[in-house]
Amino acid sequence: MPTRQDAELAARLFRGLSDPTRLGLLTALTTGERTVSDLVKAVDAGQPNVSAHLACLRGCGLVTSRPGPGRTVLYRLAVDSLVPLLHAAEHLLADTGEQVALCPAHAPETP
Repeated sequence: MPTRQDAELAARLFRGLSDPTRLGLLTALTTGERTVSDLVKAVDAGQPNVSAHLACLRGCGLVTSRPGPGRTVLYRLAVDSLVPLLHAAEHLLADTGEQVALCPAHAPETP
């Protein structure tokens, strides 16, 4: 049985994954290395926003980078175990997505 500390660490991981942009970046990286420009297009967000989220994901040890051709930087998943986790989430949402969308406890905030 996981300890309270284990559960808190897992909750921190899931909070990191809970942002739609970060989740989109991770999903885009499941197919291999990408540049920031590629990722900006993949998640339809601005470059500063994408760069900030990539920094967060790097800080959590989920994404890594290396120099690419010229002045580019190539990003990739730091751990292969993210791929089955993301696929499991897709399968779970296929089964429960409607209920998740309607869950009042996690409704989007309205301005």
